[in-house]
This record gives sequence, structure tokens and C-alpha cells, in this order.
Amino acid sequence: MSNQTSEPNLEITHNQAANRFETSIGSQTGYISYQERDGKLVYDHTIVPQELGGRGIGSALVKEALDYAREHNKKVVPQCSFVSSYINNHPEYQDLI
Repeated sequence: MSNQTSEPNLEITHNQAANRFETSIGSQTGYISYQERDGKLVYDHTIVPQELGGRGIGSALVKEALDYAREHNKKVVPQCSFVSSYINNHPEYQDLI
């Protein structure tokens, strides 16, 4: 069984005004939202519309958010269970917690 791959040419933007990383396909938008607290990024919700499910979009959003945290030397609080599960399955991100 192969791993699901991300949607090809998925464009993820950092919407700083809304505190989230987001991507839109057609009229549907998926996103991971965060709060900044005590110098840490608290990733609190990962939302992918049902119509976009099963394409690896949630994982792509989480990876983008975690890479952003690493680039900016921020620790992460994985409040969202999806983010927590992603980190558990990708040990290279364990140091961000």
C-alpha cells in the first residue's frame, strides 16, 4: 500500500491576518489555524472540507505549518489531534514540541 501523495501543484498561503495556512481548490478551502502564545505556535484546528478529503491536503498543510515553525525557531503546541498524530508519524518534527 503506497502513501497518499499531496494534491499536485497545491498552493499553500500563509494568511497572517487570519492566523492560518490555507489552500483553496475550486470553491473549497482547507486550512490549519494557530495562535501565538508565549512565543510558541499553538496549532489548534486542521480543517479540510469533506469534498477535498483523502488527497493528502491536511498533511500538506501541517507540513507547511511545521516547516514555518522550524524556519522561525518557534516551538509548537499540537493542540489539534491531527497535528499531534502527524508529528508522531514524522519523528523529524519531534524537536519542535
